[in-house]
Amino acid sequence: MKLKRFWRVGTIGVISILLIGLSVIPLRLSIAVRQAPQPEAILVLGGDAHREEIGAHLAQHNPDLQVWVSTGEAPKISRAIFRSAGIADDRVHLDYRASDTVTNFTSLVADFRRQGIQHLYVVTSDFHMPRARVIGTIVLGSNGIAFTPVTVPTGSPRESWIRIVRDGGRSVLWLATGRTGASFREVIEAHSAMQ
Repeated sequence: MKLKRFWRVGTIGVISILLIGLSVIPLRLSIAVRQAPQPEAILVLGGDAHREEIGAHLAQHNPDLQVWVSTGEAPKISRAIFRSAGIADDRVHLDYRASDTVTNFTSLVADFRRQGIQHLYVVTSDFHMPRARVIGTIVLGSNGIAFTPVTVPTGSPRESWIRIVRDGGRSVLWLATGRTGASFREVIEAHSAMQ
């Protein structure tokens, strides 16, 4: 009986801490926007060369901004896309640590903080943007980094709300533990492939 009560109190405590942590995000975003009303860098979420083309176009119109591409096309292709838009290699940071949308954000957020970046353009496809907004709000927002979405039109149907909720949950898990659950997802996928 005492063990059951201990778990209930512990669970309520963990949920309370998470809710308090999440409630700080709007305040941190408000401060970030006030301190940096215009984006200071560009983040392109990999998954489609057209996203990188739009990122290159955005970089042309914002010549002072550095560009990060998270797990995009192969380096040779990415470099060619940006070079053809006249963007120098030293402005483009290709990062291949991410394995999915959650890790697109979690693998780079510390880099942005070290650079003192408080506001980003986030470039991704239209069908993908709702999920990217949820993840970005949690991961970037909890670190005091605001973002301005730049949507790449595709005409594809929106992603399911299940994926949005799942990855929102993984983002909260990252906040609580520093882990995204990506390794757990990989184990499940590997197990499914064996059957």
